[in-house]
Amino acid sequence: MFSALSDSLDKTFRDLRGVGKISEKNITDALREIRIALLEADVEFGVAKNLIARVKEASMGEDVLKSIKPGEQIVKLFQDELTRVLGGDNVPLDLNPPARILMVGLNGAGKTTTSAKLARRLKKDGRRPLLVACDLYRPAAVEQLQTLGKQVDVPVFAPEAGEKDLIKVAREAIAFGEKEGATVLIFDTAGRQEIDNVLIEELKELNKFLNPKETLLVADAATGQQAVSVATHFDEAVGITGIVLTKLDGDARGGAALSMREVTGKPIKYSGEGEKLDQLTEFHPSRMADRILGMGDIVGMVESVADKVNEEDALRSMKRMQSGKFDFNDFLDQMKMIQNLGPLEGLLGLMPGFNKIKKQLPAGALDSSKLKRTEAIVLSMTPYERSRPEIIKASRRQRIAAGSGTSMMQVNQLIKQFGEMRKMMKSPGKMKNMMKQMGGAGGMGDLMKGMEGKLPPGMGGKGGKFPF
Repeated sequence: MFSALSDSLDKTFRDLRGVGKISEKNITDALREIRIALLEADVEFGVAKNLIARVKEASMGEDVLKSIKPGEQIVKLFQDELTRVLGGDNVPLDLNPPARILMVGLNGAGKTTTSAKLARRLKKDGRRPLLVACDLYRPAAVEQLQTLGKQVDVPVFAPEAGEKDLIKVAREAIAFGEKEGATVLIFDTAGRQEIDNVLIEELKELNKFLNPKETLLVADAATGQQAVSVATHFDEAVGITGIVLTKLDGDARGGAALSMREVTGKPIKYSGEGEKLDQLTEFHPSRMADRILGMGDIVGMVESVADKVNEEDALRSMKRMQSGKFDFNDFLDQMKMIQNLGPLEGLLGLMPGFNKIKKQLPAGALDSSKLKRTEAIVLSMTPYERSRPEIIKASRRQRIAAGSGTSMMQVNQLIKQFGEMRKMMKSPGKMKNMMKQMGGAGGMGDLMKGMEGKLPPGMGGKGGKFPF
């Protein structure tokens, strides 16, 4: 997501920081490059033009031109403006009763899946959601919502087969929700390949009947400029209260995210960055601006990990690592934790400067299939071998390679790397140096400064404190 834009901005700002004295020409040239990068990222022309104009005006101020680090100041100005364009602050859902959420959008944007993802989030927050199947046209749409409802353990109100009266379905769903004690009703509506009058009229009638607290437009970020046009049309028709951007992980440009808030004036409330039902996150403009500028999103990274990692298991593993008793059983547990986090590239993408690190990694370094191969090797060991790695000599290695469908070289490589890792864990000094290299000059400890005490016990040791 945003990788092409991030790379272009990184190069431009790196050049700007390297200039000792800033002139109007420096600023004009840099902003021209930024404007081109924004347009190539599918940012709407008017949005890009206005953003650049505001940054240029602020950059010409005496405080910037005469400062010791004018390049840094201009980066900060752009960061602030980017945050403003994205919406300033996160805008939460209005869930005051009667809490009704109407999900609208075109076919293929991911409305049904997003409805289930939202229901899962709300249930986790202590709400009692009910999913309502209001797509009476698309084949198997009702069955799809029912399947997803089972997966997130949320009840689904389904109309009778052949039902075409949308208002009747909504009325019966409200009565069913009251009977079941539901506190939030999420209405999954029909979409079309393109906006048409029939769709809009039906939505207008349903919107008028429900008078929902939230009308969320589900928009595919990869559709670029079209997504902005779609948002405008739906807003004019039913008055959307917010936007959910889906498939952000599959678009290197991401210009829709930068355009929709500015063009519609409606906040982006959530973003979907994957197909799994736990991959729906609150949209925080300032964090997204940081990610676009290659500054990462440490808070988002910590939240993502804390949501998917069992605190007790993580704390137990950390204690064993610190005591030097780490074996292949612990290694297997760690691998399962990593797999639960989803694609590594998505998680590591939240680290500051990861785009630069990524280019230096060997091809396929983040390939999930390599994790599977490593897991197969470890599972081919006996329980005794996992707890006593030092006994795994040549004959045992041959058996493990045959059992896991790998080569002796791959088994030897894994055991060698594991041995080196154990040595490093027994040496606090080496571990600290490694962390410093990961975090740059200040180290990971400096990077995480201010986060201590805010994390669960499994995230950085007892009490949420880091061991480095």
